[in-house]
Amino acid sequence: MKFGFSYVGLVFLAMLMIPNLIWTKNLPKDYEKYVKNENKILLAFERIGEVLVSGLVLIFKDFNLRSWTNWSWWLVAAAVLMVLYEIFWIRYFKSEKTMKDFYSSILGVPVAGATLPVIAFMLLGVYGKNPVMIAATAILGIGHIGIHLMHKKETEE
Repeated sequence: MKFGFSYVGLVFLAMLMIPNLIWTKNLPKDYEKYVKNENKILLAFERIGEVLVSGLVLIFKDFNLRSWTNWSWWLVAAAVLMVLYEIFWIRYFKSEKTMKDFYSSILGVPVAGATLPVIAFMLLGVYGKNPVMIAATAILGIGHIGIHLMHKKETEE
């Protein structure tokens, strides 16, 4: 693990944040009804994971491009998942913006808006051989995916 700025991390973070900023003006119908029921423990995991992942992805240059090896496939896989994440958002923004739309899946990946970026950042951690990033994404995943799965379940009741 080598400290230094990660331009790949910055690109991943931008791919994560830009759609989320647009989303704040395009919330699904009845979203507020579900937010008030969020599990406080999962919410704590989510917030801690968000801070850790957002910081860590920028301060380790291990995530940057380097000479091609078979290990580079981890970065390719992470990038593909982030592209799928962008496709998820395009599809959501073109939809009627219901809770069902927001918690939809892509290619069998459940609650794609939560699952795809968490797995992508975890794979980025694998690519960078960075156990701290992997642990941070696990914390984020427990909270973020957990909350989204709970909301999805509530919408189906």
